[in-house]
Formats: sequence, C-alpha cells, structure tokens
Amino acid sequence: MNLSIRNKLFLMMVLEIAIWGAWQVQIFNYMPMLKFEGWQMNLAGSMFAIASVVGIFFSNQFADRNFAAEKFLAFSHLIGGVALIGAGTAREFWPFFACFLAYGLFYVPTISVTNSLAFANLKEPAKDFGFVRMGGTIGWIVVSWPLVFLLDAKSTVDQMKWIFYVAAIISFVLAGFSLTLPHTPPRKNVDGMDKLAWVKAAKLLSLPYVFVLFLVTLIDSTIHNGYFVLIGGFLQGAIKMPDNWISAVTTIGQVAEIVTMLILGTVLKRIGWKMTMLLGISGHLVRFLVFAFFNQPTDMYLIIAVQVLHGICYAFFFATLYIWVDDVFPKDIRTSAQGLFNLLVLGAGVVLANFWFGSFKASVTSATGAVDYHKLFMLPSGLAVAALAILAIFFKPPTDRPAEVGASVAAH
Repeated sequence: MNLSIRNKLFLMMVLEIAIWGAWQVQIFNYMPMLKFEGWQMNLAGSMFAIASVVGIFFSNQFADRNFAAEKFLAFSHLIGGVALIGAGTAREFWPFFACFLAYGLFYVPTISVTNSLAFANLKEPAKDFGFVRMGGTIGWIVVSWPLVFLLDAKSTVDQMKWIFYVAAIISFVLAGFSLTLPHTPPRKNVDGMDKLAWVKAAKLLSLPYVFVLFLVTLIDSTIHNGYFVLIGGFLQGAIKMPDNWISAVTTIGQVAEIVTMLILGTVLKRIGWKMTMLLGISGHLVRFLVFAFFNQPTDMYLIIAVQVLHGICYAFFFATLYIWVDDVFPKDIRTSAQGLFNLLVLGAGVVLANFWFGSFKASVTSATGAVDYHKLFMLPSGLAVAALAILAIFFKPPTDRPAEVGASVAAH
C-alpha cells in the first residue's frame, strides 16, 4: 500500500487522541477548583457515556451512511474545538457541563469513525492497525508536555483551564488535516447494508463467546476508566506529586504502550486473542495492587515505574478488542459493532467508574480528607480478578487467531 496513506492515518491518530489526552488526567483535579459538588463531578465525568449512547445511533448510522468519513471528522472537530474553549471559559457548573457535553457529542463519534477510516484504507488491518493506533499513544504523550510549562506545582484555575485550550487548538488542527485524508465515502450503497446495522450487531451477542467478551469488556472498561478517575487525585494527594508533572508522569504508560503496539500483531498471531486479552487485564490487576499497598510519598519512584503497565493494559486488551471486532464481524456491520463495544469502553464503563469509584472514594475518605487508598484500590483489583476468571473459563471462540474467526460469525 502507499506508505504516505499509512503515515497520514498515523498522524490522524496522533491528533485524535491528543485532544482527549490534554484534559483527561487533570479534569478531576480541575473540577474541585471550581467547587463542583460530588454528583456534578460524577455527571461531568460521565460525559463520554452520554455521547457514546448518542453516537451509536448517529455516527454509526446517519453519519456513516450519509457523509464521507474525512468530512465528518473535519466538521466534528471544528465544532468540538469551539465547545472546548467554552468549557475552559465557564466557571459555573451548568455552562461548563453544557460546553463539555457539546464537545463530547461531536468528539466521541470520531473515535469510531477514525478506527473505521483506518481499517477501510489499510491493506492488512491486523498487521498495520497497531502502527496506526500507536499514533494515538504518541499524541497522548506529546500533548502532556506543554502542560509541564503551562501549569505550576500548585496550579490556579486560570492555569488549569489550559487543559481545554490546548485540546481546542489540536481539535482545530485536526479539522483542517482531516480534509487531506483518503476519501472514504459513505457506505449507504454497500450491498446488504442494514439500515439498523447496530441491531444486527447486537444480535450477535447471542453467540456465547461474543457475549462473554462483551461482559468482560464492560468490567475491564470500568477498571480502565476508574484509573483516570482516581490517578490524578492519587498522585496529587497520596504521592504528593506537583500538579504540572502529573500528566507527564502518566505518559510513561503511553511510552510503554508504543512498544506494546509494535509487537501486538506478532503477539496475536503467536498466542491468540484470549491469552493476549488475559495479559491486558493482568496489567490492571498488578498496577492497582501496587497502588493499594504502596501509597506513600516515599513510594513515588515505584508508582512512577509501574505506569509502564499501561501499555499492556491498553494494547493487549482494548486495541486487541478493536482488531477482533474488525476481524470477526461481517463487513456491513463492523462500524456499528465498533460503536457497540465503544458503548461499553466510552459509555457504561465511564458511568460505572465515575459514580461507583467516586462514591466509594468518598466512603473511604475521613472527615479530615484522608483517603484509605488500600481499600480504594482493592475494588478495581477485585474486578480485575473477576474479569480474568470469566475470560479464562468462558471465552471460547471457534478459533483463536486473527483472520480466522470472521467466517464463523458471519455465518450467524
């Protein structure tokens, strides 16, 4: 294939995920600065979930069949950038939430669309998607470093709002760059395309191994999103890390993710879907157990080092999941199937993580504000054990190697 196309898709992912990475780690340190109440922070933190529910009906149906993917991305990121500026400017909850939600409604659908655009233009998706998606990892890393200089060790609201302004700038850049991407026309004329493809995709949950992976994805998505809900406050409150270094330190995990992405294709071919995903969930388990038992300022270097497990957590489960969906589901419903699983990764998992972990954190916080981090992190550790057990015992696809499962699922 034309290498320049692959590089463009790589850069697309750099910009796409950089928008998200600019605000994700610090938002739960930012909202308390505005004196938001607990339920308000949980609601704002669930924005991705609301946008995902809307996205499965809009981006994966109307937009997917009526707009070229690159034009949809350009328009969405233009509007999303404007909304991010509004979120950074707002100081009261409801104006903030309205702008933040507007951003999410336009941004979240682009995650599925960028995946689909990449798969549509890659000659060998199972081999090349790891490289393209690695661009997103690099984007998350790169966007964290400007915040080292824009924030202070103890940042003010006016400084912290740059997490949204930086995201907005990148969003505008991607809006323009999207128009240079390979033309990927709407798929309304594809033979056999079902106008309610998401319903067809959902029906495949009747297959036991698809349902099992759906359930495990829900659990692991809760664990994964719980990390982002808790990590900023943990590094700030327990480890006493300066505000301006928190986002940068978490990017150590993304550096490890780059290496993991590079070997993902080889790992999948050698040990298969199941074992690769088990390794991904195991990364969550080890990381949260370390947080549970080593949570003092003197443990800072160990906590920094354990961030490398993020590469295993993300690439070996979530990137593998996206490749599995593309490999397994029939061509006419792949985008809707991506959206169906994104409904867990960016939807239900986000809601559960924000409200469950947020409430549980409040319950293990003393009147003086001290958090019992041992109890707090044993919750996601227990969930990881449950996910490992369910996947190990019940996930039994017909075959366990890329490019061999699709025909079996398509037959249903």
